[in-house]
Amino acid sequence: MQSKYYELTMTLKEEDFVDFIADFVANISGDGLEIGRNHIIVRSENNLSNIEEAVNSLIGTLGGNIEITYNMEQKENQDWIASYQNSIEPIEAGKFYIYPSWYEAKKGKINIKIDPALAFGSGHHATTFSCLDAIGTYVNEGDRVLDVGCGSGILGLASRKLGARVELCDTDPISVDSCDKNFTLNGAEYEELWEGSANQALGEFDVVIANIIADVLKFIVHDLKRATKRGGILILSGILDKKEEQVVELYDDLELLERKQKDEWVTLIYKK
Repeated sequence: MQSKYYELTMTLKEEDFVDFIADFVANISGDGLEIGRNHIIVRSENNLSNIEEAVNSLIGTLGGNIEITYNMEQKENQDWIASYQNSIEPIEAGKFYIYPSWYEAKKGKINIKIDPALAFGSGHHATTFSCLDAIGTYVNEGDRVLDVGCGSGILGLASRKLGARVELCDTDPISVDSCDKNFTLNGAEYEELWEGSANQALGEFDVVIANIIADVLKFIVHDLKRATKRGGILILSGILDKKEEQVVELYDDLELLERKQKDEWVTLIYKK
């Protein structure tokens, strides 16, 4: 093990975007993260300048309205990777059991193996947990499912393990690669996986899942509705409760079947 490591601290002007940026970084980094109220700390034995570049690129695609300051330091290594791994435990979310590779699968559950860079994309975060719970209820064998903003691929994996035919997309190429690797890790197959968004999806789907953030759900509202077949299910998540009304206004032509809230995060399940 190297004697030193890099520590990148990202401080955000708006606390609302901390979880979103952390989730993005988790999908492109195989390293440990620490999340504070208005900051994210990434630690790695490798130089982290690529993380800063990737985050700035993401902000550019969203219109540049997220303000972040960066601070990179080199520090003495104290085996923080092992300490981080020891802090991550498996979690049950509805029918599913999500566990890192250093744990064993669980009998009687639908097992999904994810080696998380942090507790995102692994079922621990409120939005992922609620989506997994909804998938267990609304996804059926043979369904055609679209996972928009797939990240680690955990939601698509959950759908596939229920017997659905799954297509996935993400605007971040590193997330697409991470998703592909996690499907391989689980011995699962997807129908299609592409870099981009719902506007590139062909045809209609029985279930469309979009666990992103409220601002993006508003921006791609027409693409998500178009991709959902009549009588199909649309699962929206990543919505802070204080932004819920903004989203509901744009989707009020659909039938709201269920609303889930965990912590300050809301998941809405619609029927078209």
